[in-house]
Order: sequence, then structure tokens, then C-alpha cells
Amino acid sequence: MTFQPTSVPDFSTPAFHEAQNQTNGSHCPDPEAWEWLNAGQPVYIMLIAILGIAFNLFVLMVFLLHKKPCTVAEIYLSNLAAADLILVSCLPFWAINIASDFVWPFGNFMCKAVSVGIKMNAYSSIYLLVLVSIDRYVALVHTMSYGRMRRPKYAKLGCLLTWGFGLLMSIPTFIFRGVKYLPDYDISACLLLYPSETVAVVYEVMLTIFSFIIPISVISFCTIKIIQALQKQGIERCNVEKTEHKATTLVLVVLLAFLICWVPFHLVSIWDWLLRAEVMGGCLIESAIDICNQITSYLAFFNSVLNPILYVIVGKNFRKKVCELFNQWKTKKVTSDSGQSNLSNSSKLQHDTLMPNS
Repeated sequence: MTFQPTSVPDFSTPAFHEAQNQTNGSHCPDPEAWEWLNAGQPVYIMLIAILGIAFNLFVLMVFLLHKKPCTVAEIYLSNLAAADLILVSCLPFWAINIASDFVWPFGNFMCKAVSVGIKMNAYSSIYLLVLVSIDRYVALVHTMSYGRMRRPKYAKLGCLLTWGFGLLMSIPTFIFRGVKYLPDYDISACLLLYPSETVAVVYEVMLTIFSFIIPISVISFCTIKIIQALQKQGIERCNVEKTEHKATTLVLVVLLAFLICWVPFHLVSIWDWLLRAEVMGGCLIESAIDICNQITSYLAFFNSVLNPILYVIVGKNFRKKVCELFNQWKTKKVTSDSGQSNLSNSSKLQHDTLMPNS
């Protein structure tokens, strides 16, 4: 009998649901799709992790090492890159777990820590994008009335509160995640161990509200207003700073990528807790939800790789920063080499002066 995870790292159906099915004797047949998924998942996850770590490190280096201070939008985007970096850094643990036939080899603490790392940074990313959309909304729609609120210190405070909120939302994960021995499969798996199905449904509904409905509503509202403002400015031919337009274009593309990558996952999550609330049921539906949960989770994780690529392709200011940073390093290297050369020539001249004539 092959163990079928109901989802990846922290976005999973609780072990209680699995145990309940075993107790009732209602076991869904293993679909062939699981063999394909289990074979391809470790490679895909490791690829996402490697690319995500490399790309997001590059973005952070550009923002942190550039001589000019970050703008408000860049503060949000750099924190988004940091959240994506931590998230993808946790994924190799899960790739090893899947490659080991879901035997968790890292102990109970790492089961909790890795899951919290994924959960916290996934939801921090969502609310950082909310802050980004609000910033663009204020910059274009309420420039005169609330423009002074767009200061770096307020942006940093907003990021700090967002990280705190992500940590707060991950506390139940730390409490309920754990390693459990499943005798039917003869493995020790890292699972969500909710005390009851009621607790599971309540927690999942709460997460859906705070991690999907509220942020998507804010992002959608801000995006619509931003597009309307851009159209109005185009009609009236107002002279708006080019940097604001460039930043807004990048933000809109990043928001669109977020919606494409994350909305399917949250829709499947709603479908999942409707199943557990017994609003609907059936073996075929359960298997379909489990497989869709896997696929949409990996699509959501791909967003952490996609964001840095979008910065380079769409972000003209970011590409400019990259060029300036390389020139900055090149200038330092030339100056350093020149200084070493002058020091060497000076030492040689001093040595020749002190040497007696032959």
C-alpha cells in the first residue's frame, strides 16, 4: 500500500481525516496519477528550490548592495524576495521526504520548523503584495492627500508588521504539526495532527478568509483603481513621473503572476474544506481534490521563482540598478587594482633608491 499525501509541506489535509477513512474502512483506490506525481515531485521541488534560492539571492544583493537607498516600492519587493527565499529554502526538506516515500528523517522539531517556515513566508508574501498594491494605489490615486505616508520608515514598519502577522498565522501549524507513525504504511510521516475534524475545518476556513478572501479583495480593489487612474491620466495627458509608471507596470505584472499562481490553490483549498465539512463527498471527488491540491501547491511555489524573473524582464528600474551595481563593482575593482599597482611601484622605487650603485 502506497502512502498518498493529501498535499505538500503545510498545505495539507490533516492526519485525522486519513485515519478516519482507515477506521471506517473506506479506502479510495490508488489512482495511477499518484505514481506519476510521486516520481516527478522531488525533481520539480528541488528545481524550484535551486532556481528560487539563486534568483531571490540575486534580487536581494541588487537591492542591498546598491549605493542608492531603496524606494518604498523596492523595500516591499526586497522583503518579498526575502520571504520567497526562505520559503524555497525549506522545500528541499520536503523533496527528500517525498523521495524517501514520505518517511520524515529530520525529527519532530524540523517537521514543525520547516512547515512554519513555508507557512509564515507564504502568507507574508501575500500581505507584502497587499502593501505593494496599496502603495501603488496611494501613489497614483491619492498622491496629494496621502502621499506623505509613502515614506521608507512607514514601509519598513509595514513590512515588520507583515512578518509578525505571518508568524502569528503559523502558530497553529507549529502546534498541530508533528511526526506520527502510521502502522498501515509502516512509516513515520510529518502530518498535521488536528485534534478533531471540527478544529481542522474552522482553522482552514479562517486561513481561507485571512490568506485569500481579504488580501484578494484589497489587491483587486487597488488594481482596478490603479488601472482607472492610468487610463484617466492617459486621456488627460497628465505628466506623471516616468518612474511611477515603470514601478506601477512592474507591480501590476507581479500581482497578475500572483493571482495566476495562487488563486487555483486557494480554490482547491475551499473545495477541500467543503469535503471535510461533509458538504459534498465521494471517493472520486476526494481523490481529485488530493491530486489537485498537489498540482496547485507546486504552481503556487513556482511564484517564488517567477517574481525575480519578472523584475528583470519588466522592471526597467531594476535592470538599471543591476547595471549600476556592476559598474560600481567594476569601478571599485579598477580603483583597487590601481592602488595596488601604485603601491607596488612606490615600493620598487624605494628599493632602487636604497640599493647602492654597482
